Amino acid sequence: MSIRVLSPTAPTEHETAEMLETRLEFPDNRLLIDLFGEYNRNLAQVEQALGVQIMHQGNQLAVFGEADAIAKAAEVLQALYTRAEAGREITPGDIDAEIRMGGAETGGRPTDQMELFQGGRIDIKTRKKTVEPRTEAQKAYVRALFENELAFGIGPAGTGKTYLAVAVGVNMFIGGHVDKIILSRPAVEAGERLGFLPGDMKDKVDPYMQPLYDALNDFLPGKQLGKLMEEKRIEIAPLAFMRGRTLANAFVVLDEAQNATQMQMKMFLTRLGEGSRMVITGDRSQVDLPRGVTSGLRDAERLLKGVDSIAFNYFTSKDVVRHPLVAKIIEAYDADDPAK
Repeated sequence: MSIRVLSPTAPTEHETAEMLETRLEFPDNRLLIDLFGEYNRNLAQVEQALGVQIMHQGNQLAVFGEADAIAKAAEVLQALYTRAEAGREITPGDIDAEIRMGGAETGGRPTDQMELFQGGRIDIKTRKKTVEPRTEAQKAYVRALFENELAFGIGPAGTGKTYLAVAVGVNMFIGGHVDKIILSRPAVEAGERLGFLPGDMKDKVDPYMQPLYDALNDFLPGKQLGKLMEEKRIEIAPLAFMRGRTLANAFVVLDEAQNATQMQMKMFLTRLGEGSRMVITGDRSQVDLPRGVTSGLRDAERLLKGVDSIAFNYFTSKDVVRHPLVAKIIEAYDADDPAK
């Protein structure tokens, strides 16, 4: 069933040349409950983000605002309705994604490992959920993860670098393209010494690995995840534990790579084995290494930037998909950084 655009109309006596109206008519009233959201919160989110006013009557929506804003709002509302038609949930994050890049095409199917829905969306299927890139930078990053054996994701916190990498790893593991998933981080203290924490080495290290556990728990059922970790088909380990290994037929992620030294980074990169994929993620503004120690991430970026088959993907505060205040905090700190 198609959505009818009943206007744009010419300005009325209640409108100015800048304030126009477009009306949309949706064929299935039952789906409007999902489109509008509880207490019309979905419509309110679109209104606030795009600076428009939305009114509804029956199965019609009237969108008021400036020409560019109402065109964008109409595009977003139609995309969200199509999502509801497909039986898919509409969350605030989904609305944010449509507002950021609604209607953008992917330019083709990058690999048979990735599912594309109508409308050019890239979806990463895992056991528990389907993950969608929410910005153009995230979409390019996901494509790079599928297309390259070695990829870097560099940018501020909250831009989905690690989360998307783990999602792609789980997708490739489920699809049989790799035999195991290996997730690693440098166990670098940020104001608290490992030795002062209670417990054995695992107890001391696990808090540093917790974001990786959290991501995996989002994508795999608890019992299955526990069994896979017991069988060593999924491993989470500090970077130091990678020395001497050859990581073949594995999807390998190094998180917080800005805290790896030059020697650690070289050691890790040379672990890449036959049939493996490797992802390096990091934030150059959050280096916790001792003063005078060069970050291995910065060094690898300098040395490998021109090497074929290695992808570098960059994120900015505009790609932050956490609370909107996170992007503003990052921008404030960046503006105050004398090095920028």
